[in-house]
This record gives sequence, structure tokens and C-alpha cells, in this order.
Amino acid sequence: MSLKVQNLRKTFGTKVAVENISFEMTEPGVFGLIGTNGAGKTTTIRMILGIIGADSGSSSWNGKPITREMNFGYMPEERGIYMKTTVLEQLVYFGMLRGMIRHEARSSAIALMERLGVAEYRNVITEKLSKGNQQKIQLISTLIHNPELIFLDEPFSGLDPVNIEMLRKLIYDLVDEGKFIVMSSHQMATVEEYCKNIVILHKGRTILQGNLRQIKSGYGHTNLLVKTEKDISSIAEEAGLRLIEKRADESEYRIDGDEMAGSFLTKLIDAGIYPVKYEIKEPSLSEIFIEKVGAEV
Repeated sequence: MSLKVQNLRKTFGTKVAVENISFEMTEPGVFGLIGTNGAGKTTTIRMILGIIGADSGSSSWNGKPITREMNFGYMPEERGIYMKTTVLEQLVYFGMLRGMIRHEARSSAIALMERLGVAEYRNVITEKLSKGNQQKIQLISTLIHNPELIFLDEPFSGLDPVNIEMLRKLIYDLVDEGKFIVMSSHQMATVEEYCKNIVILHKGRTILQGNLRQIKSGYGHTNLLVKTEKDISSIAEEAGLRLIEKRADESEYRIDGDEMAGSFLTKLIDAGIYPVKYEIKEPSLSEIFIEKVGAEV
């Protein structure tokens, strides 16, 4: 199975919303579409699925153009559920829209509600649920028919930490089940956790794409995270380290490589300071994103 997107382009009047985006998924996992609000992520997803027409380019699933009859699931960022209808009633309806018979849709809906901790709300009017639980219902409507190809547009929006952890586990389970997932997000830490391959969009244009591990390794060791019981700011300044961020009990510095990190560690030990944590790191995806987007502004 594979998803292939080739040179999709979309304009609205004189505004270019997406300019020739291309990528391919050839194995199960999570693919990241990254960008700030207005970068073209949602437009790209809707073109792939044929919800809006592309000016040019194409998208295919297993070598065939994507149509509504194919087994895919799409969870938009905005609410796409019926607020005045009970939860189970509308989930069964959504399942039947995807070709399921009633008892299959009901069984699948209940199983997913139990999995996501909302089974007690099956007969509740949807508008009475919290925003987080409404998000779960929307996710269930996306997954009820067991799609092979799944599109999640900002799936963690509005969720509290407990529900984030529940959804996090579900996504890992879906990957283990062999699902192909395209995730749109502006939350870099989320993308960094799930995605093997990414496309970074800015103002509709691709400014970076490829395997995330390879992208990060190409930058080398540029960051040093240090946790000590004593103030090390003066020693760090003397050693030429540039402070990136100071947190409650640790500091992160920009370094020029492993040699600088080793020299700094020697200076700390010579001063009688023994770090609790001393981690040499590649740059975060957030730093790479800011660098790339900043260069394009």
C-alpha cells in the first residue's frame, strides 16, 4: 500500500494557497504536515481527498486516484459532528454512511467509545459533552469503519493531558495495526514524537521535507542540556556557550560540537561541579522549523 501526492497546487483568486507539494508514504506510520496556521496544511489534505479540487497535480492510494468510495478516514480540525443528536445515534449514522450495516456500526462505535473512555455518554446529546470529549467523538466517527488511510488535522487541539495520553496510545496502536496516518500539526513536539517523515510548509510552499531523523542528524550535535545543583552561568559564558533556555533546574546551551561539550564538562569538574544531567543533543524540530521559516519571512 502507498499514498502518493504529486505537485498539488491550489490558488484562491490571486493567492497561492499551496504550491506544488509532493510526498509519498510507502509503509505504515505517521507522516507529518507541519506549518503555522495558514501555511496550507488543511488545503493540502482536502485536495488529496478530493474535497476541494486542485488546480494541478494528483494524489493516489495504491496507484488509484483517491475517491470517496475508498477506505479512508478524515478528522477535520473544526467540529464535524451533530450537536443536537445523541452520541451513539450519530456514530451509527456515520458508520452507515461509510457502508457499514447498522449492527456493525453500533458494535464498532461502542468498542471505540470504551477504548477512549466515553462509553458512558452514548445516549447523551453531543452539545452537553466537554470540548475534549467532543473531539473524541469526532475521532471515533473517523475510525468507526476501520480505515486503512487516516488523515488527522490538529488532532490534539483542545485536549487535556489525560486525554492527550489516551489519544497518544491510540495512535501508536493504529500504527501497530498497519495504518497509514497523515497528521497535520503546528505542535512540533507532537510531530517529533510520531513522525518518521515530514513536510514543512510555509505560505503554501515546501521549505523542508524528508526523513526527520536524517534531517536532525544533518545538523549535528548543536545543543547541550545541563542540570546541576550550582549556578554554572559564568563558567558557561567563559567557555563560549550560548544560552538557549533556562528552566527551573536545568539549562540548555548552543554548542559548536562534541569537543566544546567535552571541554565544558572538564571545566565543571575542575570547579568541583558534577552535573546531574549532561545531554548532548541534536536541535529540536521546533528550532529547525523556526530557522527555516525565519529564513523565508
